Amino acid sequence: MVSKEYPRIGEKIYHAELPNGLHIYVDRRPEFQKSYAFFATNYGGMDMKFRLDGQWRDTPAGVAHFLEHKMFDTEDGNALQDLAANGASPNAFTSSALTGYYFESTEKFCDNLKILLSFVSVPWFTQESVDKEQGIIGQEIRMVEDDPDNQVFYGLMECLFDHHPIRVPIAGTQESISHITAETLYACHKAFYTPSNMVLTVAGDVEPEEVVRIAREILPKEPGGHIERDYGGEEDGAAAKPEKELRMEVSTPIFQLGFKAEPAPAGEEHLRRQLMGELACEALLGNSSPLYARLYSEGLINKNFGYGFELYPGCALMAAGGESRDPRAVRDAVLAEGARIAREGVDEGLFRRLKKGVYGAKVRGLNSFENVCIELAQAHFAGVEYLTFPEVFDGISKADVEDCIRRWVTPERCGLAVVRPG
Repeated sequence: MVSKEYPRIGEKIYHAELPNGLHIYVDRRPEFQKSYAFFATNYGGMDMKFRLDGQWRDTPAGVAHFLEHKMFDTEDGNALQDLAANGASPNAFTSSALTGYYFESTEKFCDNLKILLSFVSVPWFTQESVDKEQGIIGQEIRMVEDDPDNQVFYGLMECLFDHHPIRVPIAGTQESISHITAETLYACHKAFYTPSNMVLTVAGDVEPEEVVRIAREILPKEPGGHIERDYGGEEDGAAAKPEKELRMEVSTPIFQLGFKAEPAPAGEEHLRRQLMGELACEALLGNSSPLYARLYSEGLINKNFGYGFELYPGCALMAAGGESRDPRAVRDAVLAEGARIAREGVDEGLFRRLKKGVYGAKVRGLNSFENVCIELAQAHFAGVEYLTFPEVFDGISKADVEDCIRRWVTPERCGLAVVRPG
């Protein structure tokens, strides 16, 4: 195991790569009682088509999320109960790009880590338990389908992307999950839950060498093969369609406005693009921007307005949304402000303040064990050292951010999804 210091932010990370291909990152914090472990696989809702044992497989939407639910079942009971009995607070989540299992605890960390690594690496399903879970997840899907915020988000994805699987709900549909069998789950576990496709990140008062020893003891010795994935080919630069409108029981129109950006390659450019995208959002839409003040004073947005930049394998986007009496007027104002910035640029003083603000938020995020572990895992899958973000930040100029806005904030790349009362 080797260690690396990041003096700009006062961090030191221990790193090991096991013979089976698993990477382990430990942020040792001996002054804290709580410890946190995050065990993630590079497998999410968008990974529906892949090659396994020399053959391409098309799996139903929602398998990654379904598998996350079922992984807690063990032949002897339920891992959630085992972890809770040891005083741990466990949970899991599935995103479009990864699935993560985690716990935090103040005692019995090593025992809990053994439980975590064991149940995630050893699947146990029966067709009866899968059939039962279909009913449970079906209820969850019905609840999500009644959620206007969820519906407007996927409406935006349909506007921006022609075929990329980011358009598909992570949980799938009631129709798609009806085709999931125990064999489907075993096949996807075999493909994606291999040590070389996973990462373990830990933060807290733990001994890094002990974490490595437990991982060597519990996990499979073989790494697993390379997983070839198919996201349907490269998207072009234009939005798939300009607008989508839905009717639901809401009191005020809810909207999501987005702009299709270029995906980033793995490596440092991935982190650089993420930071540039976040700065571009702040310069165009942030609480300190001229546009935000104008939209708020005109009553076109309220305190529920939010924005962000998202970067996934094969796609990227800027998005903003909330409640508005006139979402189209918001869209037109954002496009006009993007055109103005393309002509005149961002105010120098505003840019310096925005850059300090985003940098400060990144540094404050290091106080959260959960945030540190998830960021380290996501960065690993992107081929990035996350804690190099101060140096990457230094290399981003005002012109870089203005160029992002000039390229992305255009009518051709724009999509608008609206849920109106009805």
